[in-house]
Amino acid sequence: MTVSSPLPQTETVSARYRDLDLWDSPTALETLWEGQMAAMAALRPALPALATAADAAAARLSAGEGRLIYAGAGTSGRLAALDAAELPPTFDWPYARTHLVIAGGTQSLLRAAEGAEDNADAARAEIAAAGISPNDVLIALAASGTTPFAIAAVETARAAGALTIGIANSPGAPLLAASEHALLLATGAEAIAGSTRMKAGTAQKAALTLLSTQIMLLLGRIYEGRMVEMRPTNIKLLARAQRMVTDLTGCPVEEAAAQLEAAQGRIKTAVLMILRGIDAAQAEALLSRHAGILRAALAEGRETPL
Repeated sequence: MTVSSPLPQTETVSARYRDLDLWDSPTALETLWEGQMAAMAALRPALPALATAADAAAARLSAGEGRLIYAGAGTSGRLAALDAAELPPTFDWPYARTHLVIAGGTQSLLRAAEGAEDNADAARAEIAAAGISPNDVLIALAASGTTPFAIAAVETARAAGALTIGIANSPGAPLLAASEHALLLATGAEAIAGSTRMKAGTAQKAALTLLSTQIMLLLGRIYEGRMVEMRPTNIKLLARAQRMVTDLTGCPVEEAAAQLEAAQGRIKTAVLMILRGIDAAQAEALLSRHAGILRAALAEGRETPL
């Protein structure tokens, strides 16, 4: 079978790297490092689009019980899964509000499922089975922006009313055209042509980190640079939670520990209990009145906002 189609930038060969296999290790590694720095620089032009997408996603997710849904294939799918996996432990984002649509299934996260990325029907079926609705936000990634699986996921989710965000590394990519919010990370040719685990992958990982973090910021899951929704599930995290409560309230660590226990490990609840002199139930009710946003809850009844 002969395949002919426009060549995405991620598939092009750069003359700069033609002798890469002849260079000594220090020279090769410095050049590869330069590529990684260039990948990070590719995010700068995308920041306005990232901000718009984050604002829209947070607005959609704050309106109900919508989900963050990640879709992708190959390296892009694995990076999507990595970002999704970090949300519950970092921000206490509910597992039920995170969903993965990965070409080849979750087993492809450890073992590449070659060819699965071409199966657009599988993406449509997975989106349908997931019951995508207008409450949901779908983030789809593909370095080339031509992956049938990712494009079909976006098209099907958008038809169902979901907010769609497409991330690609090639200008004019069909994935970007199909998405309501298009994030172009123009990383150009790879040092190893077509190996998008390199520059494209680095830029995608950083973009996902920025996007999901900003969404969580807008949803009130961060306060004064602290992950106040974190659940202390081990000794390290318990110590971190106690430090947070101590720092935010000025109380002794012993009181922080006691109030955290009374609050069943909920940092925001413990902070309100200490600063407002209320019990856990009252603190939870106060948070509920302000959509879980600690700053707003602390400001209730004050003449000047915090």
